Amino acid sequence: MRLINFSHNGSHRLGARVGQEVVDLTAAGLPDSVDGLLTLGAEGMARAEELLRVRGTTLALSSVKLLPPVLQPSKAIAVGLNYVDHAAESPYKDPPKYPVLFQRYPSSWVAHGEALVLPRISSDFDYEAELVVVIGKAGRYITKDLALSHVAGYTLFNDGSLRDYQLRTTQWMMGKNFDRSGGFGPELVTADELPLGASGLRIQARLNGQVVQDSNTAHMIFDVATLIATASEAMALQPGDIIIAGTPSGVGMARKPPLYMKVGDVCEVEIDQIGVLSNPIIAE
Repeated sequence: MRLINFSHNGSHRLGARVGQEVVDLTAAGLPDSVDGLLTLGAEGMARAEELLRVRGTTLALSSVKLLPPVLQPSKAIAVGLNYVDHAAESPYKDPPKYPVLFQRYPSSWVAHGEALVLPRISSDFDYEAELVVVIGKAGRYITKDLALSHVAGYTLFNDGSLRDYQLRTTQWMMGKNFDRSGGFGPELVTADELPLGASGLRIQARLNGQVVQDSNTAHMIFDVATLIATASEAMALQPGDIIIAGTPSGVGMARKPPLYMKVGDVCEVEIDQIGVLSNPIIAE
């Protein structure tokens, strides 16, 4: 399934996209968001699949406004330096021996099609194409062999980063959390539609149509199962939590001269079998 959060006629709804149509699952009795559906566990997902087969109320995709595929995760855990080639191009050089984890907050991202905001106090606005893991089943101390059973699905993220702020300290929170600096979406693709652990999928970023990052999720240093197991050592993961799994090489900061997003640009993130996330850039 390809699940979306959307708004229509002033209300938030849960839907499943089928081509250029949206099946309104809320109208059929399910919660009004992906977040709510995930709290129902396997039973809720099975009910959504059943309703999708029936179809029921459908809307044209062009008539709805897409929202982020998870609205209010209790935790959004981002991963730094998770591709060897990106670690090598970064100021840190060596690949990490343990996952580099930091947090992003919902105020720092917007949905597919919405504008990323270049803040007035910085021009070092970088792109980062990333896979997102969406947790579907709660757990603490999750073992690697069971970790993928906790995944509801996957989606896309542009981990927009204000590099001058990020590199002022050893903690990346400021540079990674400017309001409306990241893109998230467009939809949650359930795990059963993708290779195990979403491995082996081409991942790209394009700036104004030019390919600036081009790699494969198989090249992640720490795979999805490892990231889930590691994060769950510290905190119980909850349905709707997300793990933003790191970016490959080609970021703007590493280029000579640097290539940063600017007002009027359009940045796209694409992962095979998951989709395309597109966001224009505007001034604050």
